[in-house]
Amino acid sequence: IWSMKQDVCLYDFREHRKEIYTIKWSPTGAGTSNPNNQLLLASASFDSTVKLWDVELGHLLHSLNGHREPVYSIAFCPNGEYLASGSLDKCMNIWSVKEAKIVKTFNGDGCIFEVCSNKEGNKVAACFANKKVCVYDM
Repeated sequence: IWSMKQDVCLYDFREHRKEIYTIKWSPTGAGTSNPNNQLLLASASFDSTVKLWDVELGHLLHSLNGHREPVYSIAFCPNGEYLASGSLDKCMNIWSVKEAKIVKTFNGDGCIFEVCSNKEGNKVAACFANKKVCVYDM
C-alpha cells in the first residue's frame, strides 16, 4: 500500500504463496455509504485463496480458503457484508466478510473469470469460460 501524499510504501503484504491476480477495495469506511464499517482490501491469488487486509493497521485479517484452483475475480456486495469469488475450479463462493466463512457456493460448468454484484446486493453474476453468464439470486 502506497501513500498518495508521499512516495513511500506504507505496507507490504506478502501472505500469498503465488501471484495476486486482482484486488478490490471494500465499499466501506470513511467517505462511503457504509462509513461505520472498516475499510478492507481483498486480494485474490493463483494460490487459490482470497485474503482480507486491514489497511489502517497493515495486517492480514482473514485468509479465505475454499477454492481448489486459482481465483480470478472478487467483488464486494454494496454494503460490504459479503464478498463473491470466482475461480478456475468452476465455483463461485459467497463469503461472509465478518465471519470469514462461505455462506453459499454456486457450481458452474466452466471456469469463472469475472464476478459482480448488482447495486442492490441481492444478485450476483458470474462469467464462465464456456461463454455463459449466470445471475444468481442471493
